[in-house]
Amino acid sequence: MRLKISLLKEPKHILLICVGWTTAEELYSCSDDHQIVKWNLLTSETTQIVKLPDDIYPIDFHWFPKSLGVKKQTQAESFVLTSSDGKFHLISKLGRVEKSVEAHCGAVLAGRWNYEGTALVTVGEDGQIKIWSKTGMLRSTLAQQGTPVYSVAWGPDSEKVLFTAGKQLIIKPLQPNAKVLQWKAHDGIILKVDWNSVNDLILSAGEDCKYKVWDSYGRLLYNSQPHEHPITSVAWAPDGELFAVGSFHTLCLCDKTGWSYALEKPNTGSIFNIAWSIDGTQIAGACGNGHVIFAHVVEQHWEWKNFQVTLTKRRTMQVRNVLNDAVDLLEFRDRVIKASLNYAHLVVSTSLQCYVFSTKNWNTPIIFDLKEGTVSLILQAERHFLLVDGSSIYLYSYEGRFISSPKFPGMRADILNAQTVSLSNDTIAIRDKADEKIIFLFEASTGKPLGDGKFLSHKNEILEIALDQKGLTNDRKIAFIDKNRDLCITSVKRFGKEEQIIKLGTMVHTMAWNDTCNILCGLQDTRFIVWYYPNTVYVDRDILPKTLYERDASEFSKNPHIMSFVGNQVTIRRADGSLVHISISPYPAILHEYVSSSKWEDAVRLCRFVKEQTMWACLAAMAVANRDMTTAEIAYAAIGEIDKVQYINFIKNLPSKESKMAHILLFSGNIQEAEIVLLQAGLVYQAIQININLYNWERALELAVKYKTHVDTVLAYRQKFLETFGKQETNKRFLHYAEGISLARTKEDSSFASHAPARISDFITLEESHSGCSGACL
Repeated sequence: MRLKISLLKEPKHILLICVGWTTAEELYSCSDDHQIVKWNLLTSETTQIVKLPDDIYPIDFHWFPKSLGVKKQTQAESFVLTSSDGKFHLISKLGRVEKSVEAHCGAVLAGRWNYEGTALVTVGEDGQIKIWSKTGMLRSTLAQQGTPVYSVAWGPDSEKVLFTAGKQLIIKPLQPNAKVLQWKAHDGIILKVDWNSVNDLILSAGEDCKYKVWDSYGRLLYNSQPHEHPITSVAWAPDGELFAVGSFHTLCLCDKTGWSYALEKPNTGSIFNIAWSIDGTQIAGACGNGHVIFAHVVEQHWEWKNFQVTLTKRRTMQVRNVLNDAVDLLEFRDRVIKASLNYAHLVVSTSLQCYVFSTKNWNTPIIFDLKEGTVSLILQAERHFLLVDGSSIYLYSYEGRFISSPKFPGMRADILNAQTVSLSNDTIAIRDKADEKIIFLFEASTGKPLGDGKFLSHKNEILEIALDQKGLTNDRKIAFIDKNRDLCITSVKRFGKEEQIIKLGTMVHTMAWNDTCNILCGLQDTRFIVWYYPNTVYVDRDILPKTLYERDASEFSKNPHIMSFVGNQVTIRRADGSLVHISISPYPAILHEYVSSSKWEDAVRLCRFVKEQTMWACLAAMAVANRDMTTAEIAYAAIGEIDKVQYINFIKNLPSKESKMAHILLFSGNIQEAEIVLLQAGLVYQAIQININLYNWERALELAVKYKTHVDTVLAYRQKFLETFGKQETNKRFLHYAEGISLARTKEDSSFASHAPARISDFITLEESHSGCSGACL
């Protein structure tokens, strides 16, 4: 990836201060020469909009944000301009000054609208940070510093403000008495900051000639090497994947993790201000020599198996098949904004249309018009793909047919990214931004909430989510990483009872599902781990460690990221930007394929051929999950789990189908489900017995009383248990029923007329009459 730079021969300004985009093809600039100039990139024309009064020297300006979700308003209509005389000015797109407001003592150094356009923040040389209404009425003075505040940015939720204070960065919430976060960020004065709403990361640049990346808690994620000159500008791309850095004769394009894609050395002087176009494809910079520098992001790469796609020009892509070196050129009518290559399809969104290419035929794409021009995210699954624009989410088939558009209250499509949205063949998962502990689940085919409509809730904030890609809908699993860096897995099927969330690992930084089978990989602390069969946690958690593949990950350095997991190859991006490819064993994927086709004999033969404990452990868990106890017996014997082999033999010899099913569930630790199966089949005694065997005495007694049978059996087992440990009964309920049984038997012995043994129903009726309690109380 690199920047393609263009500059006019002659500058249009004397000393350029700031720039801002209205649309992807239109830019405004203003400078100390009091001119506001409009640039049209389609026609390469420049027009003077207005010449400001001689006493107004602009310092910063910011366009009023487009209304979220309003499709009609395609461009900004007004902007705020701050000036050296202590005022800010609300100016229309046509150049008319709507209002001028006295704001600060000394220059107003920066002004920024919040994301909703409901508030404006200004900072100045007087060290004050002020919040204003959209009409220019003062709401509050948020803070007062002893030094000039050079830059300011809103938090993603518009509830916090980030500003500079000398060498310090400060995050201050709008709510009074809320905790303020402050830390030393640079060794020199901080000149610029930016805070991205999608990835929630902070950029800072200072006179120490460095730029840095921080998370929203003030933790340093990246610290650049010192440049030759102070860094005068930084700006995030709208989607949060890239950022640009400006300095003296320097323009740099960087990845969100900090490493640099491209470093250009244009003859511009210092670049005081950088603005990204709305679609994130180009940059404009305000240069110290009066020029406006334009830079287009080109030579982006997408790879999948043997295909490599490169964006060579704004409207041209090159496809290369590395197997036969065949090259195809793809021409587009409009500039390319986003693209994705996966599952044998290339999906390309331009400013107006979407193109869907098959890797089998590059000549005849499916083309359809987009509802919104600026696509910020493309996700692919095997059967369909997802487009995210500024207002909605759209699901399309690879034939170009619209399928669904899931929605939930308070959804903000403009801040969704690949970590907070996941797609499979039948499910769409979206992490809520308002409450980051919640994941919304939708049916892909209808866009309606999945199951009974309940969302998935976790105890901690969730950072990253991923759906598995294969298998049946009822078996669909979602893995996620929370704020504590715990990797958890749970089922997306949510009917009635709350699905259990199980922790797979700790200190997991990044993860990815395989595209062809349900194998999960992740980077856990200093280890690279592959969970060959994550469902093992639901079947037999004891053998989970035996189903893992581990290797040292120290070679990937700090903060690596898993890019993809295709076939048996994992691609990892290191912190310095280099790509590392890891190959894992192909045999687990073959085993998954055999099991999904119920080819158990082939699966056993494969394990005998490979002779690895990992394969046998995976087969054991798969066999139990699919109720094939013969294969399970072979696999457990191979990994030396003799006690489980004996229990499987016991299960195989059980007389009834229901008993076998219940004990298989019991084998997997699903005690409640096993009990339900037995009770539904009328096997009450077995249901009581499994609770006795597990020492669930209260539940065993509860069942016996409820079904009016075997109360004396439960009491006898309980008595024997206590005698073994030399203990006395202290549970009031057991003492109560033991006394009742004793009374009933005394009554039987003293009755001459009846020779039948005492019935539990007689005892329960007697109890109810004495206590005045209904049967429900028991």
